[in-house]
Amino acid sequence: MARTSVNSSSSPIGIFDSGVGGLTVFKEVRKLLPFEDMVYLGDTARVPYGTKSQEVVIKYSIQNAEFLLSKGVKTIIVACNTASAASLPYLKDHFPEVEIIGVISPVVRYIKTNLHSLTKVAVVGTKTAITSGAYQRALQEALPGVKVLSKPCPLFVPLVEEGMFDHRVTDAVIDMYLSEIREAKVGAVILGCTHYPMLKKPLQKYFGEKVAVIDTAFHTAVSLDSVLCEKSLKNDRSVDGRNEFYVTDSVESFKKTAELFLKFSVDQVFHI
Repeated sequence: MARTSVNSSSSPIGIFDSGVGGLTVFKEVRKLLPFEDMVYLGDTARVPYGTKSQEVVIKYSIQNAEFLLSKGVKTIIVACNTASAASLPYLKDHFPEVEIIGVISPVVRYIKTNLHSLTKVAVVGTKTAITSGAYQRALQEALPGVKVLSKPCPLFVPLVEEGMFDHRVTDAVIDMYLSEIREAKVGAVILGCTHYPMLKKPLQKYFGEKVAVIDTAFHTAVSLDSVLCEKSLKNDRSVDGRNEFYVTDSVESFKKTAELFLKFSVDQVFHI
């Protein structure tokens, strides 16, 4: 697939995820940067990435980036914690012509700047994201001495995909996975999967208001804004940007879930 990335302010922003979870990042980017055109790729035929090996996730991520570059994007957001943990260095080496942003560094920078007194932090995510140790290493480098607890929560993704954001089954699964972390009295819990912000409300209720429950989506959008300004790539027009969505499986299924996530009509959805 030909690479046609164009370093122009009028070029679109590219975002990819293993499925619909990256729409939480898309939503925050759209809110912060309303004038940007955006191309979203959801690899819904191969979701979830969190149960796959690092080698497979790298392969899928390269293919996703190649597709977005064929759409002429000016930057790529890896809106998937698993892919960010497993493949970000490989993507940056493979595609030096475009700025590539993951979802791990932005939230770690936020914690270092604003929550630097923390002594215990928990990370919850997919199996691959947790076993990669990417969050753990980044946090301990940013905050030497911090204790990092981690827990894979594989059932969270299907709960979100089924729209079970406020359900007694969801509450039971949260308790099953996270009771030990709650008992450890951590100061913050990082939602290390872009599906998980859809469960932020029940998670915040479970941990209590004194614990910061942090999703990566907002901080990733802020990081993107900084990069676009630094590279003089921010679109300076004053009309709302266009949205294009591409999926590798059912268009209708994605459209239904996307509208649930985004709270607006999703029309430009294409199968690849």
